[in-house]
Amino acid sequence: MTIMYRLATIDDAEEIQELTWQAYEPIRNLGINFAAATADIELVQKNISNNLCYVLEEDDQILATLSIRMPWGEQPGPYPLPHIWWFAVHPKSSKQGVGSLLLTWVEETVIRDMFKAPAVTLGTTDKHPWLAEMYERKGYIRAGEKDSGRGHTTVFLRKELRVKS
Repeated sequence: MTIMYRLATIDDAEEIQELTWQAYEPIRNLGINFAAATADIELVQKNISNNLCYVLEEDDQILATLSIRMPWGEQPGPYPLPHIWWFAVHPKSSKQGVGSLLLTWVEETVIRDMFKAPAVTLGTTDKHPWLAEMYERKGYIRAGEKDSGRGHTTVFLRKELRVKS
């Protein structure tokens, strides 16, 4: 079994849409209105084209995806830092550490080492029963919140990626 990290291409859009649809089923069941939860193929293609959309593959099958919105991009995050969003792990790989592998690789290899960013942000909803706490266990701290206009409050979290000297 070979794990590989790479940028997604438009050719991956259908596989990413299916993975995301399955991964976000619990989000839809909670009534949370995340764009990724109901993304059509055009939105998936737009995400791949406009953001840094990474995948973790094992034996040529995509098991997880995570996108980064850059501060200078079309849809920047709330702070002048790279912003993680559209993070999904295929349910068959759930609770096997696949999501943590991809998240850590993106934080360290892409955001910290390649872009030299001192920190990263992400957002989740106050309506999810455990997501914010999961990210806090991974070193994120609450940095703010905002009414999303989608029926929930977005909780923004930030993680420092460099040791301050």
